[in-house]
Amino acid sequence: MGFKKTAVALGIMSTAVSTTAFLFSNYLFKLGMSRKDDEPTPQASQMRFAYAYYRYVDWFHAIPKEEWVLNEVDTGEKMIASYVPAEAPTNKTIIMAHGVGCNRETMANFIKMYHELGFNVLAPDDRAHGDSDGKYVSYGWKDRIDYLRWIQLVLEKVGEDAKILMFGISMGAGIVTMLSGEKLPKQVKAIIADCGYTNVGDEFNYLLKDMFHLPPYPIEPLVSAINWYKVGYRLHNASCTEALKKNKLPTLFIHGDSDIYVPTYMSYENYAASKGPKQLWIVPGAGHEESFWTNPVAYKKHVKDFLHTHFD
Repeated sequence: MGFKKTAVALGIMSTAVSTTAFLFSNYLFKLGMSRKDDEPTPQASQMRFAYAYYRYVDWFHAIPKEEWVLNEVDTGEKMIASYVPAEAPTNKTIIMAHGVGCNRETMANFIKMYHELGFNVLAPDDRAHGDSDGKYVSYGWKDRIDYLRWIQLVLEKVGEDAKILMFGISMGAGIVTMLSGEKLPKQVKAIIADCGYTNVGDEFNYLLKDMFHLPPYPIEPLVSAINWYKVGYRLHNASCTEALKKNKLPTLFIHGDSDIYVPTYMSYENYAASKGPKQLWIVPGAGHEESFWTNPVAYKKHVKDFLHTHFD
């Protein structure tokens, strides 16, 4: 009898633990993957940049621009982007990807910087963000296909002689580095990736430990399974590092050395994986998405030097 009672108790405990793990995993899936409609909330460390940030946003609202629409063939979803033409006619065009929980407006500082560098600028709202459709954030996995279509739209509207630069920050860096593993048109000339992760699974496990003090198992496999069922991919399959092993394009990797959200070592790993000409700039004192704001002059100089060598 004692053995049976113990077995029953263990069975109940096991069921309770499994149920709790599943419920918590589902909570984390919804927290991370659900559509991001709220206004971006700056970290406390970023508040010192707020005045400068809103000056860029005011500029973005005032600058003449076009709205481009991408109709998704497979889902019927619409993706929306702002296109800011250069002041002088040019075939140089940058397509830029924002971070999670952000939108094209939050890229105003980069839009202005590249506009001043003489580029046409296309800044989409990524799926499940801003004015674009989508129920779930895909952290680059599905977005890379969206960006193949944005590239084609640039070629249609700007011309077959377009010279295209891809740029992304945080999740956006994940998008453009995952894109690097695809067969890209010859007009795509270079990539700039600012504070990107190695793969979605690694980033999830890092945050799981940092925020909840939990090991990967059993939460990560459960979240990955839920994500596969609802979004169509397992977390570790969405890999920037694996895509970069196929990349032959010149690539500039940028990362702050004080990033506690996407750890700096991830850019070192991505840099090592990339097969084309490459540069790595680690920005002293910069946290997540802060490299530009920490030193805008140095940021613009590093970008200009990279472009002078590998794009112009």
